[in-house]
Amino acid sequence: MTNITRLFDFPYFQLEHYSIPDALVTKYNGVWVKTSTEEYIAKANAVSRALLRMGIQKDDKIALISTNNRTEWNIMDIGALQTGAQTIPIYPTIAEADYEYILNHSESIYCFVSDAEVLQKVNLIKQNLPNLKEVFSFDEIEGCKNWKELLVLGEDQSNQDEVENRKSNVKTEDLATIIYTSGTTGKPKGVMLSHKNIVSNVLDSAARIPFEKGKSRAMSFLPICHIFERMILYLYQYYGVAVYFGESIDKISDNINEVKPTVMSAVPRLLEKVYDKIYAKGLNLSGIKRKMFFWAVDLGLKYEPYGANGLWYEFQLKIARILIFSKWRSGLGGNLDLMVSGSAALQPRLARVFAAAQIPVMEGYGLTETSPVISVNDTRNHGFKVGTVGKVINNVEIKIAIDGEILCKGPNVMIGYYKDEALTKEAIIDGYFHTGDIGEIDSEGFLKITDRKKEMFKTSGGKYISPQLLENAMKQSRFIEQIMVIGDGQKMPAAFIQPNFEFVREWEKIHGITVGKTNEEVIANPKVIERIQEEVNILNEKFGNWEKIKRFELTPDVWSIDSGHLTPTLKLKRKIVMEKYINLFHKIYN
Repeated sequence: MTNITRLFDFPYFQLEHYSIPDALVTKYNGVWVKTSTEEYIAKANAVSRALLRMGIQKDDKIALISTNNRTEWNIMDIGALQTGAQTIPIYPTIAEADYEYILNHSESIYCFVSDAEVLQKVNLIKQNLPNLKEVFSFDEIEGCKNWKELLVLGEDQSNQDEVENRKSNVKTEDLATIIYTSGTTGKPKGVMLSHKNIVSNVLDSAARIPFEKGKSRAMSFLPICHIFERMILYLYQYYGVAVYFGESIDKISDNINEVKPTVMSAVPRLLEKVYDKIYAKGLNLSGIKRKMFFWAVDLGLKYEPYGANGLWYEFQLKIARILIFSKWRSGLGGNLDLMVSGSAALQPRLARVFAAAQIPVMEGYGLTETSPVISVNDTRNHGFKVGTVGKVINNVEIKIAIDGEILCKGPNVMIGYYKDEALTKEAIIDGYFHTGDIGEIDSEGFLKITDRKKEMFKTSGGKYISPQLLENAMKQSRFIEQIMVIGDGQKMPAAFIQPNFEFVREWEKIHGITVGKTNEEVIANPKVIERIQEEVNILNEKFGNWEKIKRFELTPDVWSIDSGHLTPTLKLKRKIVMEKYINLFHKIYN
């Protein structure tokens, strides 16, 4: 009987309990290719045998850089961990300088890349990587060694005893992986997570996920190099969930309709886009169909779980689900019972409307340093409350510091930051990890995040401003794609706004007006400015007078990861956004 104490125990546990034909499924050249639980383990063992023949020692580092989630990544992960080595996942789209820093800082000796684009970036800095012995790729690329060479090298099973010996020498407290967080400032920090950190987090979160064991199907597309999706993949293995890897964010809609998953993880930005697309379809309807659509949406926006709105509401909701929301569900494959959301705050209206549509989004909270889950909502046993990140999971303890900061203690808290004792001591005090987030626990035990400690600021009048609260409220407007609230030390809060250019063009058509051909013309158009001012005025009403956004400037750029506005998890890089628009800042505050 497999007792799970190390990450590579998960596939063996799955083999014993479920052994499914589609443990990992990746699409190659238009065809979904299934890897069974048995094949997954067999290939991971072949990789382990090959790595031993290549001279891999305990605590050696192996980097994995993949543009998309795929079967090979998971096989390499387990194959490397079984030898006592550690895997170093790297986000694919960061700059070459960051690749260079992470590969050198971690002293990675092998690097596995997904495709030609990533290989090109590694090749550009290869001469600056003294520890790197070889690069292998998952795709067939001329002039690059292929990862299948390891499967061939590991075919001969004569050193499997050595693999078993290595496995038995890996302790649960041993380091498993170093995850470099893409911090909003400065050099990436290497978060050291042990087998125990992540295993405990999987097992302690498992009770919150209502899976039908061995019968669920997941769509995985959030980057596996982040601990959120990676931990969820181990959780899927624990529950015998068939995992289908999405080809890319662009193709996710098609993939969902092909795979018809029962579960997937998402980030708020993606859910906002899904909702906006559905809403846009509603705007194109006419007559009774349009009326019915918006009646259902209004009903959904008032949703409270567990029948709290009374029998008349529940009766109407039943009708809305049959007539309108069933179409939303079928647009997402028709089988989606659950979405788990993390990495940033989810707008409560989205939690309400998706739950009303019987596609509940369970918002959770955590950080890379906490492996990651600290708390998560659960539809069962009255464990779901809109506007919160759920109740704290088993075996994890949190307390709220005097200044409101959330402190976390438990088996999920990281070993520390790699090669940075000073930073580790600053982050973990008396066993409690200082999250940097401000929050509160309500009378029913639900955790609510109110802001980032470092992001709160004071106006010159001494009033505290929580930018995230304002930003989340303002993004409810379909005219506002991105927003950053500013005003530290100034007399009033203001904002930089990137309009939703796609929606502005729809609005232009509907009203038969001209707003301009280029983004620069759009943001200078008085009608656009006036319309966005109306939106800001309406949304400002939710806030105290000192919090209201008094002025804003529009930006022509589309804020993105590649242009540096956002981190890979789509959080604002405030310092960089401020630098980019410093002239607008001076314009606002004279």
